[in-house]
Amino acid sequence: MTFNPHTDEDRAAMLDEIGVGRIEDLFSDIPAAIRFPELDLPPQLSEPEAAARLAELAGRNLSPQNGNVFLGAGSYHHYVPAAVNQIISRGEFYTAYTPYQPEVAQGTLQTIYEFQTMVAALFGMEVANASMYDGATALAEGALVGVSSTRNRKRIVVAGSVHPAYREVIRTYLGGLPLDLVELPMPAAGFVTRPDDVAGLLGDDLACLVVQYPNFFGGIEAVQAFADLAHAAGGLLVVATSPVPLGLLRPPGDLGADVVAAEGQSLGVPQSYGGPYVGLLATRQKFVRQMPGRLAGMTRDSEGKRGFVLTLQTREQHIRREKATSNICTTQGLMATAATVYMATLGPEGFRDVARRSYANAHYLAERLAGLPGWTLPLDAPFFNEFVARAPEPAAAINDRLLAAGIIGGLDLGRFDPGLDHDLLLCATELNDRWSIDRFVEVVSSA
Repeated sequence: MTFNPHTDEDRAAMLDEIGVGRIEDLFSDIPAAIRFPELDLPPQLSEPEAAARLAELAGRNLSPQNGNVFLGAGSYHHYVPAAVNQIISRGEFYTAYTPYQPEVAQGTLQTIYEFQTMVAALFGMEVANASMYDGATALAEGALVGVSSTRNRKRIVVAGSVHPAYREVIRTYLGGLPLDLVELPMPAAGFVTRPDDVAGLLGDDLACLVVQYPNFFGGIEAVQAFADLAHAAGGLLVVATSPVPLGLLRPPGDLGADVVAAEGQSLGVPQSYGGPYVGLLATRQKFVRQMPGRLAGMTRDSEGKRGFVLTLQTREQHIRREKATSNICTTQGLMATAATVYMATLGPEGFRDVARRSYANAHYLAERLAGLPGWTLPLDAPFFNEFVARAPEPAAAINDRLLAAGIIGGLDLGRFDPGLDHDLLLCATELNDRWSIDRFVEVVSSA
């Protein structure tokens, strides 16, 4: 397409229309002293010099690949089979975008279909979609499915054991809507939300109850009891979950969940400083028309040949805005493809093996820490591969000592509550073998 720049007359007409005399007047809100700061840049480098300099800077980072990692909290260090990157690096996957034309996008559409099928099976749900950005926004969209599916109900109750960042995203999503968002405080003891904590908040205006399984602190809560309470009040149960634990735990769908959301990063997607990730969202069949994003379906053409198409297209790009369920524009196609290849490569038994090893390693770590003087495990619930450990000294000091030893420690819970400054949220995956756990314990017990 030829680029036609604005003429002086064009610019003058636009400035006159908006009522300013010069382009510079458009920046009057920015203090004059900082509009054109002095840039103290180093001398330019040749390409080899720049590459060497960048490599030197990158070498200062402690990445998951060159250090032991005990940090989870929503982003997990799992092994990614070589086949995943090999396949998603192919040009047809790497450059594919929105499959608006099924005639030329059958491969992309089939990948989305397989992705949805695996996610639905993993969650124990009837239908899953594609296009969710990440776990936090998928959960917020899931809460909105709860609102749209219960018509005039306006109350959303969120357990205090849901990931703090997810709760913040839900607040942002719902900030401009006429809804009653009720957030329970972080559990005062035991790091677990109990059914009695929410029962008094579930009235006849309940749209949905939002819980996490396992919760942010690693605790496995009574999902079935939450489902019974929400349904008795006429609302839905929305569950945030994590894929790997479902290799051993009962899926949320079997426990009464109506909507399930998750972060799919642990399914073959590298941690990558926090993104890009891929959100997962699944519902019961009866709520499918309230789902945001894309949904790929399988059909047959006039000759009986199998084909794939986008169906129930409820995005605002497809239908009237006031009727749309979302304005999500991305497919997150590459990350969804990585997750699909990962699940297909491992298969059910391989997936269960990752879950079993993660569970065993985390419980070995917990057992070792519980045997140290002054250390306790205050999580008042069974856990999968993440748990809270209370140390005899500030968590920040422990993490500093671990970092000096080349180990990435746990999440300092003092960032959420100063009273928890001795508490670490620790995680182990299949990559944390006994040697690395024993090394972790050796370092934390050295004070």
